[in-house]
Amino acid sequence: MSKRESSKYKINRRLGVNLWGRPKSPYNKREYGPGQHGQARRRKLSDFGVQLQAKQKLKGYYGNITERQFRRLYAQADTRRGDTGENLIELLERRLDAVVYRMKFVPTVFSARQFINHGHIRVNGTRVNIPSYQVQDGDQIEIKDKSKDLAFVLEAIASTERDVPDYVEVDYNKMKGRYVRGPKLTDVPFPVQMEPNLVTEYYSR
Repeated sequence: MSKRESSKYKINRRLGVNLWGRPKSPYNKREYGPGQHGQARRRKLSDFGVQLQAKQKLKGYYGNITERQFRRLYAQADTRRGDTGENLIELLERRLDAVVYRMKFVPTVFSARQFINHGHIRVNGTRVNIPSYQVQDGDQIEIKDKSKDLAFVLEAIASTERDVPDYVEVDYNKMKGRYVRGPKLTDVPFPVQMEPNLVTEYYSR
């Protein structure tokens, strides 16, 4: 499991949302920030603060990826035709760790990253151990044979916490799936409201 298992939920409490929509999140019981000043009254955010929080929510949701990685994806989204915010969501959803998470092969995006790092995933028959690998339309993603019966994989598949979105297809009998297409913002099953337009405003300052 991810080494962030015990501390990742601080992201929820700091941002004031149940970011992954999980019933075990401490935010469900303590809707305030961590630390001795966590229960202090929240101040009204400035425009900059609102934009920053939107960026932190999006970064946190995808496994708290680094600022360098996130800014690189934003720059790539900005050079593409169309809406930059929509492009950013599509690029984030094309990350291999996000795709493995969407296919419900793992319980969290953090465990997806570790699962990939340890070489359990193949893309088009080739082992890929880079979580940020960009998946293309039609790519086949599968769990290697020796990893198909791992307990936490079977538990994740059996879980009813999440549904598989329609931009991926999964065959659980073969433990493999296909990335059908890049999604729009409205296609992505975020448990909380994401505002990529505010992220665009943040980086456009």
